[in-house]
Amino acid sequence: MTILRKLLFWCLAVVFPVPLILTYNSLAREPEQLRFYIVLGLTAYAWWLLAVLLSVRPPWLERLVGLPSIYGLHGMLGVLAVGLAFVHRDNSYSGNRLAIFLGDWAFYAALTVLCFAVFFMSGWLVDRVRLLLRAKQVLERVLHHQLSVWIHRLNLVVIAMIWLHAHLLVRVNQYFGFMVLLDLYTVTVLSIYAWKKWIAPDGYLVGTVVGNEERGGSTRRVSVGLDGAAANVRPGDFFFLQFEDSAEVSREWHPFSVTDDDQSTLTFTVRQHGDFTRRLGRVRVGTRVRLEGPFGRFESVVRKQDQDAPLVLLGMGAGVAPLISLATAHHTTRKIHVLWAVRNPEDAYYRDLLAQLQAASGERMHVTINVGRFRRQDLAELLPAPVLRNGAFFVVGPNPAVLANQRLLRRMGVSTRRIHQERLTM
Repeated sequence: MTILRKLLFWCLAVVFPVPLILTYNSLAREPEQLRFYIVLGLTAYAWWLLAVLLSVRPPWLERLVGLPSIYGLHGMLGVLAVGLAFVHRDNSYSGNRLAIFLGDWAFYAALTVLCFAVFFMSGWLVDRVRLLLRAKQVLERVLHHQLSVWIHRLNLVVIAMIWLHAHLLVRVNQYFGFMVLLDLYTVTVLSIYAWKKWIAPDGYLVGTVVGNEERGGSTRRVSVGLDGAAANVRPGDFFFLQFEDSAEVSREWHPFSVTDDDQSTLTFTVRQHGDFTRRLGRVRVGTRVRLEGPFGRFESVVRKQDQDAPLVLLGMGAGVAPLISLATAHHTTRKIHVLWAVRNPEDAYYRDLLAQLQAASGERMHVTINVGRFRRQDLAELLPAPVLRNGAFFVVGPNPAVLANQRLLRRMGVSTRRIHQERLTM
């Protein structure tokens, strides 16, 4: 059922442009070849609109397919739209100079956003090529994450330029019915985006920072007391946080995983890696916070597992945070193997908590903390053959470490469908 939902979700890329294409083709009188290139441009525009729509992270959609699938389609639409726009631009013509200017610069802007996003805001390249990762880390000291977010929002400017471009083209704007539909698409998507981002903030949870403690050499534990209980939060979930009245950190949203199962005070364990998280130590107790979420599908995956199927929770560094909440919820009812890789012994700041859960589990839960990554030999010794054959694996940590552990588990015979991961991307 999960695969079917994801397949239907990805079909959005095919379905979303169809009304625009059918309406234009039913009205257009241009030569067939020219209509084909115009349809490519329409498809690219529809995909940019769909990408903006997905960027608001609808909670109901996230619960159905997961945020990684939403981000995956969002990124793929950006790549494919630029490709179609290039073919459209290279094979179309117009006598309106302003239309040409807008179309050209919209393409250049979209290409710039795409290149920037692929390098700085996704792990498609940098997580797989160590040299590129180092280059990104150097550049991030100058180009802060907040700048990256604003450059990504240039997609809204691209959409505005293309919309005006279409209104200036005689071969398009002469068809009243089509233009009404094009405007309806544009206004609807941008209205949803504006409503979600700026007009309807009251839908978010709100709270106050009640604790901000250093854990280990590069990690902080931030506790947020909520004004009202988060009744729908589940083990393994995460939220996007925005610190409202702090001059020390930017007000951009950042995702952090919930460490425990307390619904009135949410605790987040954060690795201080990027320019934003390195400033978290300056956030004072009493700072107001808005929280978007919860997001996450770990608990729904656990519930679908057979009761006898063991859970293997593999965390790297601060990636143990959502896994602790899963262990807390299930340590007395399921067989659990917690594997936590840390850089230094002092980074094992949840050692006592995990020991308490293990002691209370009635020998159902086993905890192993390792300084450095788990190697194949380590996993072979810690995980019996039935666990490798039937267990559900949850892997959380920095992008390169998650990818490396996924490859390792697959080589050990764990099928891809039994590996569930969450990458600490921001």
